[in-house]
Amino acid sequence: MSLAAAAGVFGLIRAGRGGNRYYSGPVSDHFDGERFFLAEQTRDKTQAELWRWRMAGGKEAWPSALPVPAFDSPPVRVSGAGLRVTLIGHASFLVQVGGLNLLIDPVYSERASPVRFAGPRRINPPGVAMAHLPPIDAVLLTHNHYDHMDVAALKALTDLHRLRIIAPLGNDTILRDAGVTAPISAHDWGETVALSADVSVTLEPCKHWSARGLFDRRHALWTAYTLQTPAGVVHHIGDTAYHQPLFTRIAEKYGPPRLLIMPIGAYEPRWFMRDQHVDPAEAVQAFIDCQAQSAIGHHWGTFQLTDEGVERPVAALAAALEEKGVEARRFRAFRPGQVWDAPTA
Repeated sequence: MSLAAAAGVFGLIRAGRGGNRYYSGPVSDHFDGERFFLAEQTRDKTQAELWRWRMAGGKEAWPSALPVPAFDSPPVRVSGAGLRVTLIGHASFLVQVGGLNLLIDPVYSERASPVRFAGPRRINPPGVAMAHLPPIDAVLLTHNHYDHMDVAALKALTDLHRLRIIAPLGNDTILRDAGVTAPISAHDWGETVALSADVSVTLEPCKHWSARGLFDRRHALWTAYTLQTPAGVVHHIGDTAYHQPLFTRIAEKYGPPRLLIMPIGAYEPRWFMRDQHVDPAEAVQAFIDCQAQSAIGHHWGTFQLTDEGVERPVAALAAALEEKGVEARRFRAFRPGQVWDAPTA
C-alpha cells in the first residue's frame, strides 16, 4: 500500500475519538454531535478489512496514459434555455446554464493525494485547461476526498476568478484552514442556495462518507446537488452507493431530471466498495429510479482508485443498459473534454 493510501487518500481507516475537527452544531437525523451519517448507513470499514483488500492482489493493470479525445474550449456563457456540461476529468465538471458558469469538484492536480510524490496519478490531462475556463461564478464541492477536493486548484481558481464556493457542512473549515480565500458558504442537506435569479441548487443526501486523514472520518458532510435551471433539473452525484429511496425521491421532489450526472467507476471489489460506490448496473438502476431523461457517467478512467480495469466501467455500463432496455445514447460514459449539450426543440 502506498504512503498516500496510508495517509488517508480514501479515508478508509476508522477515525479516532476526541470531537469533531470541522463542525459544531445541533444533533439531527444525520448528525450525532460528532459524526455525520445517513439513516440505515452501513458500518465503517475496519483497518483489517482495508488490509484484506490491499493484500488480495486483485488490482488490474492500467495504462500509463489514456488519451483525451478532444480538449474543449467552452463559450464565455450559455444563456436562455441552453445547458452545456463538460467533463474536465474524473468527477470534475463545468456546467454552463442560465448565464452562469459552475465548476463541480474541480481537480487539476497530478495526483489525488495529500502528497505530491505518491498516490493515484492521473493518466490523462484535464479536458479543459484551467487557462481556458470561462469566468467562473461558483464552485460546488460534493465532499472532501482528495479526488474531489483539490485545495491547490481551488487556490489557483480563486486567484483567477471572482467565484464563491458552496460546500456541505464542515468543509468550509477545511478550506479556510488550508488558505482558500474565496467566499465559502457551508450548508446542510435540504438547504437551497440561490446562485442567480434563475438558478438555484439544493443539497440532497447520498450514501457516502468523508475524510481527509486518519482521524476525521465523517467529521464533514458529503452531498449530491440538484440544480434547478431554465433548462430543467440537473441532478449531480459525485460519489454514492446504491441506496433507496434516495433516487426515487429526486423524481418525486423535482420531477424527472433533464440530466443525471452519475458515477460509474471505482467499484471493485464489491465486498469492500458496495457500501460507498455504485457499480455501472446500480448506476443504471438509479437512472431508472429517478426517471432522468439523459445521464453522464463519470468517476472512471483518470485516477485508478480501485481494482477494476480502466475500460471495464464502459463495458459494464453498456451491458447494464442493454439488460434494462435503455437506449445507449441516453446514458453515456464520458471521457475528459467531452461535452453534453441539451437538445433544443
